[in-house]
Formats: sequence, structure tokens, C-alpha cells
Amino acid sequence: MADKQPARHSSGDSDRVAIIGAGPAGLATARALKALEIPFDVYEKHKDVGGIWNADNPGSPMYRSAHFISSKTQSGHLGFPMPDEYPDYPANQQILAYIRNFAEYFGLSEHIRFEHTVIEVSKEDNSWRVHYRNARGDTETSRYRWLVCANGTNWHPNKPTLEGQDSFQGTLMHSVEYQDARQLENKRVLVVGAGNSGVDIACDAAFSAKQAYISLRRGYHFVPKHVFGQPADVFGSRSKWLPISLQQRIFGTLLRILEGDLTRLGLQKPDHKIFSSHPILNTQILHYLQHGDLVAKPDIARLDGKLAIFEDGSQEEIDLVILATGYRWQLPYLPEGIFDYQNGRPTTYLKVFNRKDTSLFINGFIETDGGAYKLFDEMACLIAQAIRDQQISPSAAARLERQLRKPEPALGGKVQYLDSDRHTGYTRSLNYRKAMARFIREMHWETPEQILLGRLPAMQNTSAKKSA
Repeated sequence: MADKQPARHSSGDSDRVAIIGAGPAGLATARALKALEIPFDVYEKHKDVGGIWNADNPGSPMYRSAHFISSKTQSGHLGFPMPDEYPDYPANQQILAYIRNFAEYFGLSEHIRFEHTVIEVSKEDNSWRVHYRNARGDTETSRYRWLVCANGTNWHPNKPTLEGQDSFQGTLMHSVEYQDARQLENKRVLVVGAGNSGVDIACDAAFSAKQAYISLRRGYHFVPKHVFGQPADVFGSRSKWLPISLQQRIFGTLLRILEGDLTRLGLQKPDHKIFSSHPILNTQILHYLQHGDLVAKPDIARLDGKLAIFEDGSQEEIDLVILATGYRWQLPYLPEGIFDYQNGRPTTYLKVFNRKDTSLFINGFIETDGGAYKLFDEMACLIAQAIRDQQISPSAAARLERQLRKPEPALGGKVQYLDSDRHTGYTRSLNYRKAMARFIREMHWETPEQILLGRLPAMQNTSAKKSA
């Protein structure tokens, strides 16, 4: 490891918490710790808060047309709603402004060590040694009793190898390198993958490229962003009380009525029920398919020179292939073996606790069917109360250890999710909140509302203090 300066060691106050990352999950954790008056430091390798939502952060996957896929009313932090004047689905710059306002309102920035890159973390003598490079380039070490990993999931692109890619005469890149539609002009563009980023970029290509294609391995359900004039998640929240099998039947029928048979557009028929995969909130893609500005293709068999050859034997001349193939969840600073992994996902209890070490937590590493920020708040309150118990109550801390020996609740409910890495441990927000509520009762803890609304000032939904 080559450093600009010799490492300096700072013993610091070991009875503190280190949070790695000042994105939404890290800030949510900081707010909860502040509410319970637990001392902490946040390490952020960039110059500002925001995580992936700050397009100026090197490695951010943000692109110009990116919007939230959950609506503003379902997406804000607990006690800190998004501004009334925001559209139903805020743009990325509005989300960044909201995150900045959140940090400012609760006085979190003063606890953040900006431009401090965590290199590695080690455990010695029941303390976490955080080794980091500061803004000057010096390497230092600080000691903490607790560690919270909140560095985010969308920083390490998953790049599958395509047959023939080494001899491909066009350009091959991952969606993390995509910024705006100017990169697509006068090109024949093939987008690979149908996650929400993939369909967004495919729509940009349909409008701006010479010709646009999207390659899908299977059929998907495309959920409109508005249903009967309401954001889809607002409409859906009113039926959460129904059994999931009935919800799937009702919404599956509704989609067939609204959209018809999508195989007529070259799309494959879905091989799973609606809500059995992460929702794709985009019907703009159907508009472009209906007009021929975008052409659906099956999985790629191989690349050959300038050609993309597909599983059905068809082929197209392509200038640019964009792999919208997701990201690998990584905690690169942790020693190997600290977390167990299943299909690339760290295994935890309630998406928060490390069963091997009750001084180690995680926040933000979750795939769910609803707005994530309130879940981050709720996870943060679990973390804060576990730390408080370890500070002041050995009997309560022992109770947590007993709880962590229990089997993981069924956080996906009765939904049969797709068998894929992305859907390993997929979490249905309704079931997750029920499991958290039971856990809080068993631990004799306070609710997130009691912690965050009872101790800290709540913001009324008026207007953003800063514009995007």
C-alpha cells in the first residue's frame, strides 16, 4: 500500500461510533445516533453528502435523466417530507438538494469527515481500527467501539463477459459510465438489461440515437408511474392489507387491461407474477416500442465484429453496447470473513445486525419494493438502540445476542421471488416493518417515531430551503 505520508495513529475516544458513508443511509444513522446522544464520526470519501445522487462524485452512476422510482410522498425520511413543490417523481438534482437539506437541518455535516477515504478496518482488543486517508493524503488510524457500514450498493459495476467482446468493433461500456443522451447521438445503441436504469437509458436512446435496441433475457412487468391519476406506489399502498396473492391477481389483470399483450411489441412474456421481481416503473419504454424508435431483442448470443447476434438468430449492426447489468454489493474495507455472503449479498439479521459481532452493523444494503429512506431511518433506530444498550445495560445487550440466535424472519412474505442474485434476500417492506415491530417489542425498545419525532425537530412539508 503506497501512501504519500507515513501513517499517523490517533487513539481517539474509543467509546464512539464510526459510520462509513454520508449518503442517505449513513445520514439516517447519524440522525438516530444524535437523537440518542451517542457520539459518532462519519467518514465520507467525497467532498459533499449525497452518495450516488451527487453526480460530481467520482464513480457515481447518476445520469441526467435519472428520477426517483418511488414517489415523493412515499420516499422522504421520517419527519422530513419532501417539499410540496417537488413533482411526483423528483429528478436527481432535487433528490440531492433534499439530502443536503436533511444533513443541514439536523446538524449532521459537523460530524462528517469529508474527503476521508476508509482504506481498511481491523478489529483489535474489542475496538475497530479505522485506517483512512485524509484530505491531505496522509494515512491515519482512529479507534471506535462500534462500526456502521453505510457505503452504498451502487459503486461497483457488475460487468458480465459477452462472447466475442474482445473482437467487438464498437464501444462496450457499463451504465455507470453513461451521463447523458449526447453519448448516444448518431449511434446504433444496444442497451443490455431491463432494470430501471436500463429502461431509462433505452428511452434516452430511442429519442437520441440513430437506432435503439434493448436486449432482455426474460419478460418483465412494466408498471406505469401513475394509476388512475395517482403515483403507482400511492395507489398500491391502499391495497397493502390484501393478501399478496390477491394483489398479484388484481394488479396483473389491471396491467393486462392497460397494456395488452406485450409480446406484440417483441417483448417476451413474463415467466413470473407481478411483484415477484423488483418493480420496473416505466411505461415510456412501451411508447417507444410502439413507435419503432426502440426495438426489443432477446438475450445476446455473441458479438462478432460490428454485429450483435441474438439467441433467436437475428443480428444487428451496433456501434455502442451499454451494459445496464447492475452492481456488486461490496464492503471492500472489511477483512474477509467478517460477513457471510449468499449470492453476493451480505447475510445479516433484519438487514442490520452481524450475528458474529454485535458491534458491527450495516445500513442501506437492502432491495425492497417501496421507498427506502424511511426504512433506512427505521434500521438506524435499531442500530442506535443496540449501541445504547451496549453502553449502559449488559442485560439488554445480552438480550440482543439471544435474539440474533433466532432464525431470520420471512422478510419477503409469501412472495415467490425470481431466482437471481438480485432477489436473494429480497424484502417486502410490509413484512419487514412487521418483523421490526415484533423485534422492538421483544427488545423493549422505543419505536422510530418516538426516537426521531420525540427528540428531534420534525420538518413541516413547506418548501425546500435550497433549490436544486
